[in-house]
Amino acid sequence: MRMFASDLDRTLIYSNKALADFGQSGEDLIGVERKDGREIAFMTQEARSLLKEISAQMLFVPVTTRTYEQYKRIFIFQDVLNIPYTVTSNGANIHYYGKPLEEWSVIVRKRLKAECALLEEMMDSSQSLELNGKIKMAENLFFYYILEEKLTAEAKKAMADLAESFGWRISHQGRKLYFMPNPICKGEAVKFIQEREDINMIFGAGDSMLDHDFLKYCDYAYVPSHGELAAEKSITSPYLITANIGTAAGEEILNNILNSMKERV
Repeated sequence: MRMFASDLDRTLIYSNKALADFGQSGEDLIGVERKDGREIAFMTQEARSLLKEISAQMLFVPVTTRTYEQYKRIFIFQDVLNIPYTVTSNGANIHYYGKPLEEWSVIVRKRLKAECALLEEMMDSSQSLELNGKIKMAENLFFYYILEEKLTAEAKKAMADLAESFGWRISHQGRKLYFMPNPICKGEAVKFIQEREDINMIFGAGDSMLDHDFLKYCDYAYVPSHGELAAEKSITSPYLITANIGTAAGEEILNNILNSMKERV
């Protein structure tokens, strides 16, 4: 059995902010996420068709840093695709047909107690960094800053070193700077589903360092050339980097996956 495990934001779907960052407009795109009555994230019509075809041929698992409530705003996953598993909150939660998998939650809670500092401790220590931005918390599991100014390389290293000393790590995605406890990772969640479903081949896609956690376990791992992960040359050598950026990168990834499947038939 095959599986396609994929990050969502800036990999398969793109917000208005992401489109602006890549010099793209919303023209000729279709809405895929709705909030307060308006569409706020997009992909190409071709990408949606390709994703529908892929999900009909293998297990498609969204793997996202979003909370489950944020994930549910992506209406095409409810209306167009059949999705048994969803990995949310960066791997802290796995939902199976909309119900949390308690056996997975127990594993995560035990590791959080044993392997890293408490959320409150890490948040308090991050205040010493004097970051210019608004802090937000996700499900009492991790937190992130919405930055008002760009980070220098020196500041980013200082944050990474501080987080590491607490058993945490950082990831910088657009204006968001995530502080994530090490036990909460997408890779362990993907491995759990792989073993549960007896998966023998994994296709994967993701743009950030948080996606490296699961891409390293994939047989075919695709990375958009515009992302944080593509810039980390020391760890991306086995990955397949797209030629395109933005929504075209998402479409390219899905096309390549389908072509790889056809070649193996």
